[in-house]
Amino acid sequence: MNKADCYHLGYVSKLHGFKGEVSLFLDVTDPSEYRKLDMLFIELNGNLTPFIIEKIQLTSKNFALVKFDGINSEDEASFLVKKQLYLPVSTLPKLSGTDFYDHEIIGFKVIDLHFGEVGVMEQVIDLPVNPLFQIIHQSGSEVLIPLRKDFITRIDRENKELHLDVPQGLIEIYLE
Repeated sequence: MNKADCYHLGYVSKLHGFKGEVSLFLDVTDPSEYRKLDMLFIELNGNLTPFIIEKIQLTSKNFALVKFDGINSEDEASFLVKKQLYLPVSTLPKLSGTDFYDHEIIGFKVIDLHFGEVGVMEQVIDLPVNPLFQIIHQSGSEVLIPLRKDFITRIDRENKELHLDVPQGLIEIYLE
């Protein structure tokens, strides 16, 4: 499995008990969608390695206790701590309209109703209070736009375009 074909799910947070269980941090919006997960990939030495899940139990917000097949002791599980978790992008349900996955719009051309072409989507900065679109303008300047659903007018997946209607003057602040 190639990393380019996957999305980041989270990481192994810590060991749990002495029978090989680990605590996973799931860096997702709705962890309950993963309560029946039966397999995932863990990045080991730059390679994505599949691990079969024997048992999974969601605990507190964004955490799950997991027992992997073949990992039966604290010693066997210790090498997994702080390792990154991935799942194939193909496992995600297709979204339509103005709903999107953060990774899906990376590289999209961003076009504002008033300003015109803003630049290329670099990343979605997932801040708890105010998530942001980070866009790189053709001049090389960074433009940060709050990720608000009411700013998104259309997503053209075929042409890789994100169309926005942001308050006039917001984009220009970054380009002066």
